[in-house]
Amino acid sequence: MSTANNSEQLFDNSVKILTDLIGFKTISGEDNSSLIDYCDDILKKLGATSFRTYDDEKKRVNLFATLKAKSSKIKKPIILSGHTDVVPVSKGWSSDPFTATIKGDKLYGRGSCDMKGFIACALAYAPILSKSNLDRDIHFSFTFDEETACQGAPILIEELKKRDIKDGICIIGEPTNMKIIDAHKGCYEYTTYFKGLAGHSSAPHKGVSAVEYASRYVNKLIELREKLKERTPKDSIFDPPHSTLSIGGVFGGIAHNVIADKCHVNWETRPVVKEDAVFLNQELDKYANEVLLPEMKKVFPNASIEKDIIGEIVGFDREDKSDACELISNLTGDNSRQVVSFGTEAGLFQEIGISTVVCGPGSIEQAHKIDEFIVLEELKKCLNLLDGIKNNSVSN
Repeated sequence: MSTANNSEQLFDNSVKILTDLIGFKTISGEDNSSLIDYCDDILKKLGATSFRTYDDEKKRVNLFATLKAKSSKIKKPIILSGHTDVVPVSKGWSSDPFTATIKGDKLYGRGSCDMKGFIACALAYAPILSKSNLDRDIHFSFTFDEETACQGAPILIEELKKRDIKDGICIIGEPTNMKIIDAHKGCYEYTTYFKGLAGHSSAPHKGVSAVEYASRYVNKLIELREKLKERTPKDSIFDPPHSTLSIGGVFGGIAHNVIADKCHVNWETRPVVKEDAVFLNQELDKYANEVLLPEMKKVFPNASIEKDIIGEIVGFDREDKSDACELISNLTGDNSRQVVSFGTEAGLFQEIGISTVVCGPGSIEQAHKIDEFIVLEELKKCLNLLDGIKNNSVSN
C-alpha cells in the first residue's frame, strides 16, 4: 500500500465488502450460494479462474478461485482460506445482526469477526494482487458449514487432491487478533439415537425406555471422560492438557406416564491425539453393542442404537518447521506461537501436505455472541499482512 490515500481507500473497500457479506444470512446448514456468487463475481472480474464443490443438495457451496502467477512460478502457492457460514442469532441484539453497524471503532454484525472480516480483506486486496507480477499462484478458498463440524471443507479437500493441489502455504483467517496459531485439538461430533418400545408407565417391564438406556450411555461417556484424563500426553501443549468430552444434550420422552420409545444424545470429543478418539469410540461402541443393545432386544427385538457421525475433524498439529508460520513471522516480526481451544479447518489442509497457519483479524472472544463485532483496526492489520504477502509474491 504505497500511499496513505491508497491505504485508506483499501480500508474503506474492505469495510464496504464486509458490510455486503454480513448482509448475506449464511447460517450454517442454509443456502450460501448468493454469497459465493458475490465473491466469485469479484474475483472473476479480476481474471481469476475458479471451481465450485457442493453438498448433496447442491445448495451449499465451496469456492476455490485462483489468481495465477504471471512470471515463472518459483514459489509455492498461497491459499487464503475462510468459511462463509455463521452461527444462528439469538434475541437481545442492539441492532439488526445482518446489517453492519459501525459504532466508534467497532463494526457490529453476525460474522463480522468470525470470519467474514478476513474474507472481506482478501477480496478487497485481490485487485492489487491481480495487477502484480506474481511469481506464485494465490488461491482463495471459501467454504460452507465450518461451524457444524467442518462439513464443507472435506468436500473441497477431496477435489484439491484430484487436481493435485497438495502443496503450498495456507492461511486460515480465523479471528486470532492477528496472532500466529500453530496447533489445536481435533473436534469429533456425534448424535447417538436410541429406539425402544413405548408403553404405559405402570408396566415398565413391557416396554423399553429409550431414555433410560440413553442415560446409561451418558454415564458411560462420563466414565470414559475420566479415562481420557489418564491418557494425557506428557508433552501436551494444550489447556486442558488432555482430550475432552462434552455432552451437549439428551432429548426424549413425551409425557410422565409414557415409556419413551425414542431418545437421542448429542456429544462431542476434542482429542489431543487421534488415538484418543479411536479409543473412546471403540469402548463406547463395545458397551452399546455388547451390554445395552442385548438387554433392549430381550424385550423388543427391533430395538436399536445408532451413532451418527456429524463430523470428525482432525486436529492441527504443531510442526518443528512450518513454512506457513515462518512466512507470517517474517512479515509481522512476531516469532511467538500459540494454541487455541477452538477448532478450525487447518488440520484438513495440513493432512494433505499443505503447510498451514491460523491467523486472522478479530477476537475469538466476540465470536458467536450477541452484538458480535470486529475492531476496525484489525482489518487494517490484516490488510498490512496481505500487503506483505504481495511483496513476498512478486518478481523484482
